[in-house]
Amino acid sequence: MNGYLQWGLRLYGYARRVLDFSVPAGDLAIRLVLAQVFWYAGLAKLASMSSTVALFEYVYHVPLLPPVLAAWLGMLVEVIFSVLLATGTATRFTAFVLFVYNIVAVISYPDLHGAALYQQFLWGVLLLAPMFHGAGALSVDYAAMRWWRRRGHAGGALPGHASGG
Repeated sequence: MNGYLQWGLRLYGYARRVLDFSVPAGDLAIRLVLAQVFWYAGLAKLASMSSTVALFEYVYHVPLLPPVLAAWLGMLVEVIFSVLLATGTATRFTAFVLFVYNIVAVISYPDLHGAALYQQFLWGVLLLAPMFHGAGALSVDYAAMRWWRRRGHAGGALPGHASGG
């Protein structure tokens, strides 16, 4: 019995090392999948802004914003913040903005239900990973933090940042 326990613990240790080694790739994969979703949505809005504005006038009901402004802001948020998320730039803030944007999208489209609502929920949950965990080692944030520390800033955090992630 003791031999099986030792074998299991060795197997667990090996699996953990493999998973720990793959964390940066997993962080990157989450960011790229989410960035792709918002990027293509933004490009679709940009490709036909007149249709996008019409949707915001007659279908989507964004609170507090006029439809034309909401349409343009929506497109800009999706395009700009998807690039920031993909590159891992200001990742926690970027993920937070997209998280709030996703909530506003769900609230603004009352006919959203079923699989589409579940998809929005899934994107929101996935955005929690970069929002709480940070970008990971394959990111602009990580490179900037390493550069900052190499310049002799012992505190580690960049100006205006609470932590390095």
